[in-house]
Amino acid sequence: MNLYEHTIIARQDTSPSELKQLTEKYSKIIEKNEGEVVKTENWGLINLSYLIKKNKKGSYIHFKIKGSGKVIVELEKNESIDKKLLRYLTVRVKKFDLDTMYFGKKEDNEKKESVKN
Repeated sequence: MNLYEHTIIARQDTSPSELKQLTEKYSKIIEKNEGEVVKTENWGLINLSYLIKKNKKGSYIHFKIKGSGKVIVELEKNESIDKKLLRYLTVRVKKFDLDTMYFGKKEDNEKKESVKN
C-alpha cells in the first residue's frame, strides 16, 4: 500500500458547495478503486504565482491517500477532463504528517505545539 499526497486547485469562482461536491466526488473515486482517504484538508482561496487559465487565485483541496498506483491513474484521468479544476499534483511520500496544518491559522498550530510540550 503506497502513501500519496494529492492536491487539486479549483477555479477561483467555485462556490463552497461546489468545492464540497468536488471533494466528495474524488473521495468516491478513490474508494471505488480500493484506496483510502486518510485526511482531507481545505486550504482555501490562495493567490497563484502566475495566471493559470486567466485565474489569479485558486481554491486548494489536499488529500492524503493510501492506495495503489491504479487509484492515482483513475483519479488523474477524471481530473484532466474536469473544467472546474486548474491543476492537480500527486506526490508519493514515505509517511504522512497528520499533525501540522500548513495553511491553518497560526494560533491553531501554536496551541497544538503547546499541548505536545
